[in-house]
Amino acid sequence: MQRTHFPPSFVWGSATASYQIEGAVAEDGRGPSIWDTFSHTPGRVANGDTGDIADDHYHLYADDVAIMADLGLDAYRFSIAWPRIQADGSGPVNAAGIGFYRRLAEQLLERGITPWATLYHWDLPQTLEDRDGWLNRDTALRFAEYSARVAEELGDIVKHWITLNEPWCSAFLGYGSGHHAPGRQEGSRAARAAHHLLLGHGLAMPALRDALPSDAQVGITLNLYSVKPASDAPADLDAARRIDGLSNRLFLDPVLRGAYPEDVVADLGEQAWFAGQSEDLPVIAAPIDFLGINYYSRHTVRAGEARVQNDRGEASAYPGSESIEFVDTGAPRTFAGWPIHPDGMVDVLEQAHAIAPELPLYITENGSTYVDTLEPDGSINDVERTDYLAQHVGACLEAVEKGLPLAGYFVWSLIDNFEWAWGYSRRFGIVHVDFESQKRTPKRSARWLKDFLAGEDAPA
Repeated sequence: MQRTHFPPSFVWGSATASYQIEGAVAEDGRGPSIWDTFSHTPGRVANGDTGDIADDHYHLYADDVAIMADLGLDAYRFSIAWPRIQADGSGPVNAAGIGFYRRLAEQLLERGITPWATLYHWDLPQTLEDRDGWLNRDTALRFAEYSARVAEELGDIVKHWITLNEPWCSAFLGYGSGHHAPGRQEGSRAARAAHHLLLGHGLAMPALRDALPSDAQVGITLNLYSVKPASDAPADLDAARRIDGLSNRLFLDPVLRGAYPEDVVADLGEQAWFAGQSEDLPVIAAPIDFLGINYYSRHTVRAGEARVQNDRGEASAYPGSESIEFVDTGAPRTFAGWPIHPDGMVDVLEQAHAIAPELPLYITENGSTYVDTLEPDGSINDVERTDYLAQHVGACLEAVEKGLPLAGYFVWSLIDNFEWAWGYSRRFGIVHVDFESQKRTPKRSARWLKDFLAGEDAPA
């Protein structure tokens, strides 16, 4: 497998998120986000960790860009912290906050790296959460306003934009299981938060089109799972239908088809509420230039007791499906406990492609966590992560050879970071970070990627 087996235009990048890496949470006019509040609430995050300092990327961004350039990346996907731009989620742009992202984008361009900006990667201004957050329809309007203001400020140098990252997580881990910020357990009402997130995306699309030059590309990123039944038994097939519905179709269908899947809304018991939002569907289905897909794993499910927790939260993140069991099939797992199924990446690409055959697709996140060991010489020989990376790059090649419109791949993550409710106990980076000294050390996986991008033989 070589880089030359991919189209010359295929984009190779890496990704991060603002709260996970930036630190500087109280500098230059930044307001508090729901993750500041959540991480400072005892018992919410492993070891009481917070993102107060994280990787100090706010001050060390030039060093991180230099690492990207050394690896030979084509693109860097970062997110913009909404409370850095509008401390309370509305009003004028904070010049210092937007200035940071301009300096970052300029530094990337100077190094020949294309900036990809995500407008929302979960750090909602706390002021908006105090007004009921994504359960409040007004938050969608505030998001559209914020998106337009950022685009007006950065549209001359940033040409690739993503509205939302993983609205499933924002809605069902934030408002369903409470596993993520803001830590609420609202049952099926979490689906209303999902709708308002998608409405925010839809309202932002025309605002972004108006603010950006005509050559800008705008899309959304969804986290999709390959979902398989444990058997052909009708109850297991129905379990797979339910989990595919809540994980995938509840988001794919309104964005790409302009309609919610009726069976999923019925499973949630939210038919009456969703019927009242029907006028929003054409807004949500505003044309996009590409679909970003974050892929990590596969769900294998069967009917039964919810004894096995979902790999990104709790079974309660799937309201109305508490009787479904997530099955251990014996596949190898990462340190996060996520089953490794590279072929599942092809599954989700095919699922999206079947709905929108002409739409370009990008893997905007894919990565793995393992326990890293520092060798006596200071190196990190992360063989398992390197193998995971090689397998999933191989899955990308399989998708391309099948004729799927896969146009790029972004590895998660560039650097070890604050990994949400896991704090610093899980490392996803291809670059190691010593969180005390902030020293960055590329791991074996980073060297593999560098060799691959340079066109050299890169066996795992």
